Amino acid sequence: MNINEICDKLRAGSDTLALQTASQKNIALSAVISSINKNRAAILAANAEDVALARSKGTTEALVDRLSLNDKRIDGLIESIKIIISQTDPIGEEVAGWKTPLGMSIRQVRVPLGVVAIIYESRPNVTVDAFSLAYKSGNSILLRGSSSALKSNKAIVAAIREGLASSEAQGFGVVDSIELAPCESHSEVEQILTAVGKIDVALPRGSAKLINMVVQTAKIPVIETGAGICHIYVDETGDLEMAENIAWNAKTQRPGVCNAIECILVHEKVAQEFLPRLAKRFAGKVELRCDQKSYEICANLCKSVDCKIVPAEEADFDTEFLDLICAVKVVSDVNEAIAFINNHNTKHSESIITESRANARLFQAKVDAACVYVNCSTRFTDGGEFGFGAELGISTQKLHARGPMGIKALTTTKYLIDGDGQVR
Repeated sequence: MNINEICDKLRAGSDTLALQTASQKNIALSAVISSINKNRAAILAANAEDVALARSKGTTEALVDRLSLNDKRIDGLIESIKIIISQTDPIGEEVAGWKTPLGMSIRQVRVPLGVVAIIYESRPNVTVDAFSLAYKSGNSILLRGSSSALKSNKAIVAAIREGLASSEAQGFGVVDSIELAPCESHSEVEQILTAVGKIDVALPRGSAKLINMVVQTAKIPVIETGAGICHIYVDETGDLEMAENIAWNAKTQRPGVCNAIECILVHEKVAQEFLPRLAKRFAGKVELRCDQKSYEICANLCKSVDCKIVPAEEADFDTEFLDLICAVKVVSDVNEAIAFINNHNTKHSESIITESRANARLFQAKVDAACVYVNCSTRFTDGGEFGFGAELGISTQKLHARGPMGIKALTTTKYLIDGDGQVR
């Protein structure tokens, strides 16, 4: 991969794109929608090859699900682009403005970051989401997916570039706003992460191993997205039917995604009632790895229902399983739950099931995470669910952006100062 040549094209593309109006960008994105629709069969065929190869290598079905596309998911991608088209263009937005005592006018305005790189695993939907958000916010983007999704990503990027080319011929689209790394060797990632002065920011999206590697290797700025060791805490006042339904949704709907829960904490006063019903609900579906107290409550159930309940090891409470496995622990109160979460989570998404307003507010105030829920599933931590149309990922850091990252996460600001001869 010739990183300099790629980055030079992307820089030229970002310079052109930064001057495009919202209308011009929206026309180009609409052309991309048409092209994705036109090339739907080719995209699905390429994805089927990736999925077949993944299964042949013994990839878990939870991870195969992350890789898979179908007509419904492509419809969802198209809908996300439509939402992004409908959103207000952030570029040029005046964040603040004032006049100095000497009469100079100072305006703080929103501008693109420039050239963005995203390094991600599996999930070909990220290819569309990342491009669309970058394009609408005036940035060019270098995509480096994983070899497991290479055929899918090539087909999607080809469709995107075809749509941009058709609109560029009319004076709108910018074809050089997107490039896909060839995914020929791991050295490509290092080339991207050390491209000082060529790439303005990198975003990792994937496993904890990938994210840590990017953070440790990068010599360019990184917006860190996080692995998801997410928890649900069932408080002593919680509605147990609600808690059961939320736990089921948060663990089983898509266990291979970062906003699925990996641990359930239960107040000791409701553990005797809640844990058996949880075990029965999860029977035949989810393996429960229980601390001593929860194991004592649940172990006998294995004799009467088809559930897998095993004693937990310490490492289980620090593991993102990305599978149909869930750690379980009994706690004495909300304060112990909060302390445990803050010691074991990845600052992603946490939820409390409670009817106590005081405990809900305490939980939201003290839990250190990007998204903190009361009486709802952690599965809502998603740019689409938050109304962003799509997301670049879930930022778990505290600087620049936190939580689901939409259009504005790919912008920064500059100060524009107008005077009439002032000197200091």
